[in-house]
Amino acid sequence: MAKPKKPKHVAIAGNIGAGKTTLTEMLSKHYRWIPQFENVDTNPYLMDFYEDMPRWSFNLQIYFLNSRLNQLLDIQNGTETVIQDRTIYEDANIFAPNLHEMGLMSKRDFSNYYDFFQTLKLMVKPPDLLIYLKASVPTLVAQIQKRGREYEENIRLDYLKKLNEYYNKWIDAYQEGPLLVIDCDKNKFAENEEQFGDIITKIDSTLFGLF
Repeated sequence: MAKPKKPKHVAIAGNIGAGKTTLTEMLSKHYRWIPQFENVDTNPYLMDFYEDMPRWSFNLQIYFLNSRLNQLLDIQNGTETVIQDRTIYEDANIFAPNLHEMGLMSKRDFSNYYDFFQTLKLMVKPPDLLIYLKASVPTLVAQIQKRGREYEENIRLDYLKKLNEYYNKWIDAYQEGPLLVIDCDKNKFAENEEQFGDIITKIDSTLFGLF
């Protein structure tokens, strides 16, 4: 009897407003994958964090790390293919270092957090495919404004710009597994069926060897 195909873990990474949730929804529908979203509505720290970042940055990052680790353990223990909106790597390589650099997380908290992340990383497998949504700050701003989330109204441009720098640095050095970069300044998959089709073709060839 042929062994069943190994379940795939597909993860979508990208800055705030890049379109991760939209693409997660579209791909889960197309491939019948199980979507896993970042739960912003029940996050007990987000509102406080945007009001007072230095006070709540460490708490918020630990909350994200824990919820993301739980997601990964579910994926590893499950039998279905899961598509994940945002990765555990982004918290540690982008958001936490950025908070530290901006003086919003102390050196002690950041070191503690990063060491904890390195330990957790040993317990989980990287995704079978990482899709990175690369977008310029104007594109991010336009998409953030379009969705109109209350707690995102105060996000500063320099904050988004710094995050983008961290993202690009991380992606340039990413070697955990297969990577697909989508240029969201050019590819408007949410409103363009043909451009969404381009993404599907690339995923098929990367994951399933279909050309």
